[in-house]
Amino acid sequence: MPLNSYLSGMKKIALTLLVLICSILLFAQKQMTEDSYLLQKLAIETKENLTTNILPFWSERMFDTSGGFYGRMDGNDQLDIDAQRGGILNARILWTFSSAYRILGDSAWLSMATHARNYIIQHFIDRRHGGTFRSVDAAGNPVDKLKQTYSQAFFIYALTEYYRVTGDEESLGEAKKIFALIEHYCYDKQNNGYFEAFDQEWKRVNDQLIGEKSEQDTKGMNTHLHLMEAYTNLYRVWPDKMVAARLRNLIRLFLERLIDPQTRHLVVFTNDQWEKTSDINSYGHDIEASWLLDEAATVLGDTELKNKVEEISLHVLQAACEGLQPDGSLIYEKDIVTGHSDTDRHWWPQAEAIVGFTNAWKLTGDKGYLLKAKRCWEYTNRTLVDHQHGEWYYSVSEQGVPNRQSDKAGFWKCPYHNGRMCLELIERVAQLSAH
Repeated sequence: MPLNSYLSGMKKIALTLLVLICSILLFAQKQMTEDSYLLQKLAIETKENLTTNILPFWSERMFDTSGGFYGRMDGNDQLDIDAQRGGILNARILWTFSSAYRILGDSAWLSMATHARNYIIQHFIDRRHGGTFRSVDAAGNPVDKLKQTYSQAFFIYALTEYYRVTGDEESLGEAKKIFALIEHYCYDKQNNGYFEAFDQEWKRVNDQLIGEKSEQDTKGMNTHLHLMEAYTNLYRVWPDKMVAARLRNLIRLFLERLIDPQTRHLVVFTNDQWEKTSDINSYGHDIEASWLLDEAATVLGDTELKNKVEEISLHVLQAACEGLQPDGSLIYEKDIVTGHSDTDRHWWPQAEAIVGFTNAWKLTGDKGYLLKAKRCWEYTNRTLVDHQHGEWYYSVSEQGVPNRQSDKAGFWKCPYHNGRMCLELIERVAQLSAH
């Protein structure tokens, strides 16, 4: 073949390849643009819900001028000013307003966070035995002195978030103390993992207050999930070797003990020896764990662990999709023995689903996940958000009827899941724009 002909042929091939590469890049850019627009739209809508619905509800209707926040508002929007004030609720309020200030920069939210922080420091810290009380009365006096590992975790989560935005050393110091107490009293040195609950003096008790448990259910997935969440935030502000080691251990406990290798669903309860004792698929926890595991591995900065976690967390998310409904919502749970499903749409699984699907899109680039997040938000905004009186209903039925028997604000009902969902989307859009 003559040299000129050969060169001409090579030029044609090169040109064809260049056109193909450009086409691929343009398609990818177009896809990214479409995906980014979809995420931005979600962030705008959820930000509006956060700033005009969720946060004002708590800062205006639940704010106690004498200190802290009221403990309960029922499903008919009746405030109970004499209700006990739960530790978990107050810690979640502190986390939410601290995070809102960090991401949105509105000093009004910092004022709310400081109000919550001061009340916690004054009333919830057990100065004699360490740790925090489960609840106090309306006057701030301890009522339930039970030391739940789950509850202790949320105080770490909240106090470290407040430290992130203020640099308040007392708050960080209290978080460090709680961490040390958990590791000293709650950690199972024989079998690994963490026990559920203790009395005021840190003697182990069988706690029946988190979920429907039997005597055999001595280790809970939920407790370990939120310990991991808390230790992740603690490591952000205090990159101590011990914190890193305990956080890495919690991640591995999920990978090896708390994710069923066959179904990829979370194991809700086990006994001390990690033998499975429950037969429930909890779809909200599945999807919440999928993105919290990824976050924990990311913060640790362990590339090998991060890659492993990404793969498994996507499997867990796919398992959670069993609970997805044609209307875009996520049902609560399923008893895998009886086959019975709780088809109510609870507020918090929807919030976690939106974050989980958004995170899955970030990991895979699969637009389908973003579309799932979009449909779940549209369902939530249409049925669960109380646009008239503020906040979200506790749940709605399969037919979309609001549950007014359960509290709109209470021991478990708080601005944490829904507020965090909104903040996560806002922050993820900001990160996308920065790149």
